[in-house]
Amino acid sequence: MKMTEWKAIVEGLLFVAGDEGLNLKQIATVLEVDQLVAEDIIRDLMADYDEINRGLHLVEMAGTFQLTTKKEHSDYIRKLVESPSSTVLSQAALETLAIVAYRQPITRAEIEDIRGVKTERPIQTLAAKALIKEVGRVEGTGRAILYGTTKEFLDYFGLKTIEELPPLPEKIDDEYVQEEADLFFERFQESIEDSN
Repeated sequence: MKMTEWKAIVEGLLFVAGDEGLNLKQIATVLEVDQLVAEDIIRDLMADYDEINRGLHLVEMAGTFQLTTKKEHSDYIRKLVESPSSTVLSQAALETLAIVAYRQPITRAEIEDIRGVKTERPIQTLAAKALIKEVGRVEGTGRAILYGTTKEFLDYFGLKTIEELPPLPEKIDDEYVQEEADLFFERFQESIEDSN
């Protein structure tokens, strides 16, 4: 395989890894190459990002590589993040929001148990949009953050209280869950678009 192809694959892997980034061992394992080869690929990709005027750059922090935005663009990024309802929520964010709404107060670990995947980024997105917030901490070791919905969440759905959410069915089959989830997400997207 050509170096350009390897770099494209690693770039995609780093994008998917997001804030967590990847270390050389992880990259080498996925590519099924030696760690020295993985290091050559990542260093070559870093050089590409340094040479080309792009909005992202590749950094290494504590042995982990990740794509980040450039500091000189921070004012623009802040405007995007702080503008209310500037973007549509991802499927992951919508799923996370539904779990928080019905199970609050709930920890990130509990959300991840339900979804079966990491939820750090969806939680950050929802908190940035003021749809969820920290509502307390779990007692004991670690004192995990408890999340709950906000007044903005209620406003989006036209609810006076969280008790007005439609009840969950007692008997649940996979097809019903998918239909209800699709309906929930469809209504939520419509309410966000209507508020813009």
